[in-house]
Amino acid sequence: MPKNLNNINFFERVYAVALQIPFGRVTSYGAIGKYLGSAGSARMVGWAMNASHNKPEIPAHRVVNRKGLLTGKHHFNGSNLMQELLENEGIQVVENQIQNLEQHFWDPMIELKIKE
Repeated sequence: MPKNLNNINFFERVYAVALQIPFGRVTSYGAIGKYLGSAGSARMVGWAMNASHNKPEIPAHRVVNRKGLLTGKHHFNGSNLMQELLENEGIQVVENQIQNLEQHFWDPMIELKIKE
């Protein structure tokens, strides 16, 4: 984990990672938790994403479960908003699941370590 994230609360650290997810890519709750040095905190990352709706700059729609399911979709206004946002970025979603997840998956452990 980068040293500059050590002095802020967990939710803010989650948001700092989520802001790095590129357009047209997704990551998982668990991948963010692992990157932050808190493997096993996927549920807490999910809570952070749920609480981010008053922060429109946070791309919460790009965070899904490890299987690519849109498990947080009920936290978005409108029943299909999360899916629509992902599809607008070129990500195909069928029955609430991202298709070709491995093609779209962004792993902060790999991607952000390259930038450090």
